[in-house]
Amino acid sequence: MIRFTLVAGARPNFMKIAPIIAALQQAQIKGQDIHYRLIHTGQHYEASMSDNFFQQLYIPPPDCNLGCSGGSPTEQTANIMLAFEKELLANPTDIMLVVGDVTSTMACSIVAKKMGIPLAHVEAGLRSKDKTMPEELNRIVTDVLSDYYFTTTKEAGENLKKEGVADDKIFFVGNVMIDTLLKHRSRFIAPPIFHQLGLLTKGYFILTLHRPSNVDNLEVLLDWLAVISSNSKHYPIIFPIHPRTEKHLKQAIQSFPNLYIVPPMSYLEFNYLVEHCKAVITDSGGITEETTVMNVPCMTLRNTTERPETCTLGTNQLIGTEPQALVPAMQKLWAGKWQTGSQPPLWDGHAAERIVNILIQLFHGKVA
Repeated sequence: MIRFTLVAGARPNFMKIAPIIAALQQAQIKGQDIHYRLIHTGQHYEASMSDNFFQQLYIPPPDCNLGCSGGSPTEQTANIMLAFEKELLANPTDIMLVVGDVTSTMACSIVAKKMGIPLAHVEAGLRSKDKTMPEELNRIVTDVLSDYYFTTTKEAGENLKKEGVADDKIFFVGNVMIDTLLKHRSRFIAPPIFHQLGLLTKGYFILTLHRPSNVDNLEVLLDWLAVISSNSKHYPIIFPIHPRTEKHLKQAIQSFPNLYIVPPMSYLEFNYLVEHCKAVITDSGGITEETTVMNVPCMTLRNTTERPETCTLGTNQLIGTEPQALVPAMQKLWAGKWQTGSQPPLWDGHAAERIVNILIQLFHGKVA
């Protein structure tokens, strides 16, 4: 029997583990002698950031929730490591599977390697070259420790080779985020705000901001909102707000009459809004993958991206960190000259199946 342990802790993880669990379940149905445990670290603990993702994406309840919410990033890392070590001691595993680049990914990877457990990283090799981003540090540490690397693009594999990873440890499998998107796209549902405001397809913008450089300084945040609002031609701007951002905006929101702040949304509701909007303005990474596949214009308020294929093949454009740089991008959008997206290789909805098949082949006959 092969024993798998999967870890998830934050919203970006949930979309990535859902298809992997489905692929593991299918392998079991086909007679593979495998067992898996799903560990939720508790990094995101609000229902809007966790529970409804499990329900909507058909993720089974976790076998264990470590409950490690709150605290500084360092404190949270330490708490996850201590709790996860106890989990692995009580429930030994043959292969540890982590996804993405959040705190939980890095913390659990460190514990697994200190205990001598083989480690597989899904979404390995992504690099923004910006070490001020916590996610970049998490990616680098996780990849240094990993034994098996599952990449979303060939470029990610090249990044790993430059860092000394052997070719036979790198597997180009595609994008599990897109597995989830393609599986559930037909189930997207309009959130209440869509009908309350009478929104029209291509008649509004989606805005997401959460990076400290954009939201922790109120003056910087207001500069961004002023430029976005003044260049939106009075189209509604729907802003599902991150808790980090909300506390800075409560007294300033009246300055932007076409800005509508709403709570974090479920997966199916948020992606309904993305699919039907005029454009997305964001400082996230994962959203740029979804906009690429759905062919929705995307403007990323960063200088670098760990997902360059969303710019070269997709609909994403890096704007930078100066608010005025958004103006020509908006002019390009209004002129109807935005680039059209194309589907990157192997972003076909079967990445998780490839991952599970490869791991079974690697471990077949090698574990008890």
